[in-house]
Amino acid sequence: MQPTAMPSAWGRIFLPFALGYFLSYLLRTVNAVISPALTAELGLSAAHLGLLTSTYFLAFGLAQLPVGIALDRFGPRRVEGVLLLVTALGAVMFALGDSLQSLGVARGLIGLGVSACLMAALKGFALWYPRDRQSSMTGFIMAAGALGALAASSPLEAALPVLGWRGAFWIIAALALVAALVIHRGVPEAPAAGPHGSLRDALRVLGGIYVSPAFLRFAASSAAFIGSFMALQSLWAVPWLMSVDGFDLAQAAGMLVVLNLGSLAGQLSIGLLGVRLARRGVEPLTLLRVGYVAMLLVQVAILFSFGPSLMTWFVFGFFSAVNSQSYLAAARAFEPALFGRVSTALNLMAFAGAFALQWGLGYALDALRAQGHEMAAALQFSFAGLIAFQVLGYLPLLFRAPAHEPRA
Repeated sequence: MQPTAMPSAWGRIFLPFALGYFLSYLLRTVNAVISPALTAELGLSAAHLGLLTSTYFLAFGLAQLPVGIALDRFGPRRVEGVLLLVTALGAVMFALGDSLQSLGVARGLIGLGVSACLMAALKGFALWYPRDRQSSMTGFIMAAGALGALAASSPLEAALPVLGWRGAFWIIAALALVAALVIHRGVPEAPAAGPHGSLRDALRVLGGIYVSPAFLRFAASSAAFIGSFMALQSLWAVPWLMSVDGFDLAQAAGMLVVLNLGSLAGQLSIGLLGVRLARRGVEPLTLLRVGYVAMLLVQVAILFSFGPSLMTWFVFGFFSAVNSQSYLAAARAFEPALFGRVSTALNLMAFAGAFALQWGLGYALDALRAQGHEMAAALQFSFAGLIAFQVLGYLPLLFRAPAHEPRA
């Protein structure tokens, strides 16, 4: 039986989750703008900065397995409401941090705290919205994340002279507390799903998901495409824009706005057209295949400076919107009761990719510069490697996986 949207679903379900995901994406990308201040205050190398920023992805990724089990067992309201309190604690610790170690622990707590924001929303949509509306709702929730990324670009850069990066994190801590309260009071309790079995059974099913060909084909593309986009958006886009394109910090932050506006436009397009496309037989996998080819082409254009930066970065953001369809495409290869575990397992792959690529790019840049390359040339070599990695991740999507999926 397909779920049907509740009469007050927009206010009770979508808006609370949208607030949480807005905050999640703001925290994911905030270091891109405050990185010059962090580097100057703490004397960080590129590798240190990449490691500090990527601790968010590491903690976020490690949380995905227990979060997936918890979402299927306890529902999105309880899980996300509690974890957003952890987000508030991490933001307070970041505001007080005075060393690489203390800031790294704080950012790890932040990553843990927001680790359920998107998956809880998708689980809620699976519970309370019909199948043909889920692509649209996924597009809309991702648009809320794009708004968070926008808030972490030029608006934050403009506020830094007044607030400082520490003041900004005190405000973020307050927002996290508000989001936890809104979700606790607004989101309905998940309907009873019957007996769940033992934890051992849950782990056995989870292990079956990870070795399923239906899952592995999406794991590769998620690590490559979602991981690469997050690594660029949350940190390395600003050094690229400043070193390769010659922008100052304010201009680079403005280009982040352009990137995130493109992402917002792409997500809204999926949100507005998703129901129509679904009713015409356009599945999430089709959107992935077409969108990823477009992402590769526009990244080649950025690498070789084809076209104005304003256009290429906007288009890059626009086509990145298809990343959200990975979760729906992967989950539909399994029975609905496994939605939380499948989507969080895939998210683990995406964030593992983001962690490895963001930190790895920092080490690659340090190594290339130690060999005498200028920063601009080092970034160009690293970006070319990033594109090649995505091409490899795309290949499994071209083949149909055998039907071999574990059941709850």
